[in-house]
Order: sequence, then C-alpha cells, then structure tokens
Amino acid sequence: MTATTHPEFNDKTEALEVAKAFADRIRGKTILVTGVNRSGIGFTTAQAFASQSPAHLIVAGRTASKLEESIQAMKADFPDVNYRPLIVDLGKQKSVREAAATALSWTDVPTINIIVNSAGIMNLPERVLNEDGIETTFATNHIGHYLLTCLLMPKLIKAADGSPKGATRIINVSSGSPYFARPRWSDPNFEKKNKDLPTIEQPPFEFIKMWGEVDPEEKSYIPIEAYNQSKLANLLFAIGASRTLYEKYGILGLALHPGVISTELVRDTPQYVVDAIGKLLEKGFFTFRSQAAGSSTSLVAALDPKLSLPETKDGKENYGAFLADCQIDHKPTAESLSGDAADRMWKLSEDLVKEKFSW
Repeated sequence: MTATTHPEFNDKTEALEVAKAFADRIRGKTILVTGVNRSGIGFTTAQAFASQSPAHLIVAGRTASKLEESIQAMKADFPDVNYRPLIVDLGKQKSVREAAATALSWTDVPTINIIVNSAGIMNLPERVLNEDGIETTFATNHIGHYLLTCLLMPKLIKAADGSPKGATRIINVSSGSPYFARPRWSDPNFEKKNKDLPTIEQPPFEFIKMWGEVDPEEKSYIPIEAYNQSKLANLLFAIGASRTLYEKYGILGLALHPGVISTELVRDTPQYVVDAIGKLLEKGFFTFRSQAAGSSTSLVAALDPKLSLPETKDGKENYGAFLADCQIDHKPTAESLSGDAADRMWKLSEDLVKEKFSW
C-alpha cells in the first residue's frame, strides 16, 4: 500500500531536511527541475537535490541569466555537482521541442531519473492565446510540461530499466486547485461565458468571488480560473503518466500542492486580485510559507520509496497520487482523481501538441 516514510514531516519541513532523509535516492542520479530562478521554489527544489550529490542536475527555465545565477548560487555550496542549464519557454511548443532535442543530444547524460515540473505562471490579466492557439496559462503550466516530459521519455525509460519499480518519477507541482476545480472540457480556451457552460464544468463561483471577481457568471476568462484549469491538468497528467507507464516501465507520476508561497509567480496579478488576496490573508484563509518549506513536498514526492502506485480508497480513485504538507492528501475531488478524466486529459494533450506518443 502506498504511504510515506516520515509521518512527522509537515508544512514546516524544509526541502534540505527531506533531501538528507532520502540522500541515497539522489546520489548519482540525474534530475531535471523546471522553473529554476532564485526567487521561486524551483530554485530551492534544485538546491535541495544538489545538496546530496546527484550525477547531473538539469535546471530548466526561460532566461539564461537567471539559470546561470541559480547555478552559481548552488555551486557556492555544492561545487562538485554537474549542473546543466536548459533554456525552454514552456509556453511555446517550438521552444519545448528544441529544448528536448538539446537534452536528448547530451550523450554524457544517458538517463533522467526524476523530472520535477515546477515552472508556472498565474493570473494573467487578459485572455491570451499563444502561438499554438492555446490559452497561455494552460499552455505554459500543463501542455509545455506534458510535451517536454513525453519527448524526454526515452531517457526516463532508460533510467527505469534496472531501477526499482517506482523509483523513476514524473513530479508535477500543482496547487490547491484540485480541491474544487472542474475540468472545462468543452471550452479549454475560455471562449464561452461561464454561465453557458454545462453545469458540471462551471467554475466554483463563490470561490471565484473571494478572489475579487464580480459577476463571474457573465465572464468567459477569469485569471484564477485559468490557473485552476492548468493546475488540475497537472494532477490528471500525473495520474495518466502512472496509468500509461507504471506497469510497463515502473515510472511513477505524482502531483502535489506546495502550499502558498510569496514568489514572482504572482507578478502578473491584477491589483483587484492583490487586494482580495490581502483580505483573505487577514481572515486567515491561508498563510505564506518559506520557499524552502514550499519545495519540501516536491522532494517527498520525488524521493520517498514508500510511495507507489495510487489505489482506490474511501470510494475515490488514486489515493496517493496527490500530496500536500509532505504527506498523501486525498482531499481533491473525485473527478480530479478520476482515471477516466486522466485518460481524457491525456487525449486532449495529445491533440493540442499534435502528436500521439507510444512507448
């Protein structure tokens, strides 16, 4: 039965502590982390991995200077790691394909043991379609990670060959969205008014209003709802990865809520949403945690050997597919944990990248 090794780990636990606890799962391995910059949890995630002597640490991001700054900061403490920068704009499929081709060409990095898909954007004020015709938040947070991971699959499969089942992992940093979000299957690009969607696809309007939105029923695009859709997709992608890859190759997909962290993720947030967040903070709806505590659950998901194939529990599928506060969290909705929904998201993702993957 899937479980965690350290029940004492919690929302205060920091990533370096988790890395030390599972040092043997890092030493000599190749790990890729997306979204690495000094001001985000991608950096503290990569830093924790670097502390325990991986063979190669691939740090991915859009900006070469930010990657170099991150690498130099890690080198100061952990100079013996082989750091590899990988430039990728996850919001553009052309860039993702170029980045994957680069990583696949590294003959001295034959395997990738763990991918942590940590990059993300949030609260773009206006609906924008990217050059591939996909809403930008969904394109960046989900589709880019889906495509990059699938293109790098040969190196994951090679890592899994001869490794214990479940040791090779795809980790998706989600959010609290799977607790309440509903997949917008009929309108992924936010073209219809919310009130005109099938009832089962309509956003949780009371929650949306807490984020400062007025008359969300009459709107099509809402910044926080675009984020919710992408973060729900992160969980369904993780479940789909396990369904597709675990039995054949032993590759495990997991997702997690890192907690609420004050990072540059909110750099595009409209002022009315900033004001609403301030009111929620005052009322104690959530509290901020440090970057180090915000990356600890990613480390548990990536490394804990007791975590294995999710299972059905309490009438809901995929117990163990989602973690929060360094422990298994089964609070996401039944649909967020549905195998059928995961299969549907996988098919939608294949359609949007115009490629069907088979391994």
